[in-house]
Amino acid sequence: MTFKTTDLSDANPEVQVGEPMWRHFGGVTIFSGPIETLQVFEDNALVRTILEEPGEGHVLVVDGGGSLRCALLGDQLAALGVKNGWAGVVIHGCVRDTEDLAHMPLGILALAPHPRRSIKRGQGIRGGTLHLAGLTLKPGAHLYADADGVIVSDHTL
Repeated sequence: MTFKTTDLSDANPEVQVGEPMWRHFGGVTIFSGPIETLQVFEDNALVRTILEEPGEGHVLVVDGGGSLRCALLGDQLAALGVKNGWAGVVIHGCVRDTEDLAHMPLGILALAPHPRRSIKRGQGIRGGTLHLAGLTLKPGAHLYADADGVIVSDHTL
């Protein structure tokens, strides 16, 4: 997959452009796909549940409330994402096992690394509209990410 968010943004001025707040942690820095959404807080049980499902090239966007107190994704969950065909995971929160994540064929964006694991209660909301980084993220919209940032379109570009 080859594209530049800069070129896509120039050619499609209607796209949403995200504020620069995420860092790349995955082995893939250029990724895109239809969005799946999840809202949780310091609980990654539903992240696991979703990544166990067929990803079919989708991008899971997780609103973790911006918590910097624990990680919502580590090497085991990322491996599930790879195995099940997810294109990427974008987390408004933290990740762990960053050395391992950097070698996985998965796009991973998050705020920061953190060594602590999350709780596992299975609480959260799947499939809603999220508002992160100046973006409105709806299931089925398309996310494009590369080294220059994140853009979102209502349709495939």
